[in-house]
Amino acid sequence: MDFDPIRLAVFDELFTTLTEEMGEVLRASAPSVNIRERMDFSCALFDEDARQVAQAAHIPVHLGSAGLSVQAALAAFPDLGPGSSVILNDPFRGGTHLPDLTLITAVPLDGRRTWFVVNRAHHADIGGASPGSMGIQEDLIAEGLVIPPVLLEKEGVLQGDVLALLLANTRTPEQREGDLRAQLAANRHGGERLKAFCASFGSECLAAARSALRNYAERLARSRLEGLLQPGIYQAEDFLEGDGFIEEDIPLRLRLELGSEGLLHFDFSESASQSRGCLNANRAVVRAAVLYSLRCLLGEDLPQNSGLEALFQISTRKGSLLDPFFPAAVAGGNVETSQRLVDLCFEALAQAGADMPAQAQGTMNNLSFGGKFPGTNRTFVYYETLAGGAGASSRGEGGSAVQTHMTNTRNTPIEEFERSYPVYLERLELRRGSGGAGKHRGGEGLRKILVSEVPLKVQLICERRRLAPKGGPNGFPAFTGSQAIQKEGRWDPLPAKGSFLLPPGTAFRLETPGGGGF
Repeated sequence: MDFDPIRLAVFDELFTTLTEEMGEVLRASAPSVNIRERMDFSCALFDEDARQVAQAAHIPVHLGSAGLSVQAALAAFPDLGPGSSVILNDPFRGGTHLPDLTLITAVPLDGRRTWFVVNRAHHADIGGASPGSMGIQEDLIAEGLVIPPVLLEKEGVLQGDVLALLLANTRTPEQREGDLRAQLAANRHGGERLKAFCASFGSECLAAARSALRNYAERLARSRLEGLLQPGIYQAEDFLEGDGFIEEDIPLRLRLELGSEGLLHFDFSESASQSRGCLNANRAVVRAAVLYSLRCLLGEDLPQNSGLEALFQISTRKGSLLDPFFPAAVAGGNVETSQRLVDLCFEALAQAGADMPAQAQGTMNNLSFGGKFPGTNRTFVYYETLAGGAGASSRGEGGSAVQTHMTNTRNTPIEEFERSYPVYLERLELRRGSGGAGKHRGGEGLRKILVSEVPLKVQLICERRRLAPKGGPNGFPAFTGSQAIQKEGRWDPLPAKGSFLLPPGTAFRLETPGGGGF
């Protein structure tokens, strides 16, 4: 079946719009601030071979790793029936970190083909030792409830025992149930839209369109790489600033080899051994960082499907920070190590001749806290990532107070934040001058000061507190970030990774890094 360029573009838009609509259903249905306001979720479409057909413009660290979740679901349930949904979060069986709950729903197109609609949403709490399930722990079990691939729905029927087990292991069961039902609703909508496409065009046409789009994406990517990169071997090194138990810098190393045939080999084998703390990242996260970096290089018009995967391979070392043994803690690997992997990929691609920007803030500035509403035993939990500066480039200045690279979430509006929690914001502003100097300045970080009406247990996982985001060619580095608590009129600094108690009426300040200049 032939597809001219216009017809091919129409099907790409159809598949992509399906995933965007799924996201809107999820956002509009979810009760939690983290999903409804911050939009910490992602949606995608996969075919019967667990290959990505399309994705929404959501979160790179979710989307680049989702294919392994589909593979894990099909390994556990090879005959996944119509209307059946698998849920999982196990980082050693297709997940990323425990708060990210992935839902995979089977959608039969005909008697031979079953495609899959997928969404992944970050839940504000999935149990474990710390409110928010994002603390500095020594193993995965302490981080929260581990969910292998299990059926949440069987042929359209919600499995009440599985749901009850999940809700019994979180501090906020009512909110978790609402978010899970929103995820189910999003996949249901995606399945209905896909069946409507099948009724209009036929399953053979959809399968042919999927293959044509994949082949087009691969051809386009190959042709662009030929003009952007020079064959050779390039090496990059960067560091994480301790893991919450040790202060020593933790090295990450990339050896990028580009052969004359155009295949890119990303070799991370010489990176540090797995960590006692939570900065370990599984291969799904590594894969997501590589995919994101290449998509940045190759342009926005590249179809977002599995066609790009034919152009690269990834090597890691078992037992390393980027391929750890069970039960390594991984909460921070998904959010912080992924950011540093992008820095490595960008640096190596720049050596190969690509026009890459200066380093962005290089951290998600993870903040979570929990407590009880005044005068009650009712628990609340909150999680957010804080924006910072984007790196400047040859084309212009970096963006200020934006989520960069592997995150693509929004901030929580102040009105919603203060309505939902007994915490108020004293200040939220740009950190003027925090971006790196240069012909093109790096973007500014932000300053946030909050005060609670009740005792809070606060967790932080932050980076770029000692090692500043680097500038591009002849550009200057940005300011690092910081965090502090106010005591007796002075600001006492706090560790970038760890937990602390915030007494009522006490101010907490978090300052995020800027982006490098160019």
